[in-house]
Amino acid sequence: MKVSVLVMLAISLASSSAAAQGYPAKPVRLIAPFSSGGAVDVPARIIAAKLSEMWGQGVIVENKPGAGSTIGAELVARSAPDGHTLLFTSNTHIISGSLYKKLSYDPITDFEPVIEVGSAPNVLVVASDVPAKNVGELIALAKAKPGQLDYASSGNGSSQHLFCALFASMAGIQLNHVPYKGSGQATTDLLAGRVPVSCPGVNNVLVHIRQGRLRALAVTSARRAADLPDTPTLAEAGVTGYEATLWLGILAPKGTPGDIVAKLYADLGRVLARDDVSRGFAAIGTAIEVKPGVELGKLMRAERVRWGRLIAEAGARVD
Repeated sequence: MKVSVLVMLAISLASSSAAAQGYPAKPVRLIAPFSSGGAVDVPARIIAAKLSEMWGQGVIVENKPGAGSTIGAELVARSAPDGHTLLFTSNTHIISGSLYKKLSYDPITDFEPVIEVGSAPNVLVVASDVPAKNVGELIALAKAKPGQLDYASSGNGSSQHLFCALFASMAGIQLNHVPYKGSGQATTDLLAGRVPVSCPGVNNVLVHIRQGRLRALAVTSARRAADLPDTPTLAEAGVTGYEATLWLGILAPKGTPGDIVAKLYADLGRVLARDDVSRGFAAIGTAIEVKPGVELGKLMRAERVRWGRLIAEAGARVD
């Protein structure tokens, strides 16, 4: 019996190694479960172009937006675990696991974390006609008008939704969530003054901040944003301990051979070390932050606890 097990193990290892040596054997699908042109789609396309050059094999970004990134995630979870269909995703992948009552997959156990590739802050902004000039004044305004201030987001379970909800929870104030079908619509109503508060990605609203059409009160990250060096972090602004960033990572279907995951990590690391890739990320306000799959897995598990608790407190659910 022991000999048989050893033989089977040797065959399995040899097969796995051979699979990695021949990988990729056909075009690779990189599923971005969001609309084109956004904070997830753009980095995915930068990486896909460089991988295509490196491998001499097509890497095709496919946008599968909708339902809090669950449509794209489900597609990848059901794909063959051979490294030819990958998920390029963000925090929303984990958040949706707590937000949606019924999913056909588990956001953690049905995937193999490959690599974390970057992170980006959001920014707490108010419409130009809102009297609050800083975070303290916004908190005071919300306490003076309990339940009367709305905040816009790009949809239930988005970083805009949860980052603002976390701010409200930690600041001890009540803000009403107004979900939109995408960040574009949310920004339009924010600029028009129809909704006074939001927590969008910095790159989404940077031009409006610089034009004075929106007022930046604080960024959500632990460090100030390079594009907004004079804007404090929420922690600096008095919300002690606040930190929330949009992280980006690549996942493969559960059961993808370890050798293929290792090759993906190594090749992606070489891509992310390129100066032109760093500049491309910086242009959209995203910092390259490379971490191996094991670290991404730890982050995902910690995020599930963190956002799951907040979602339960807020009573947010999507049927």
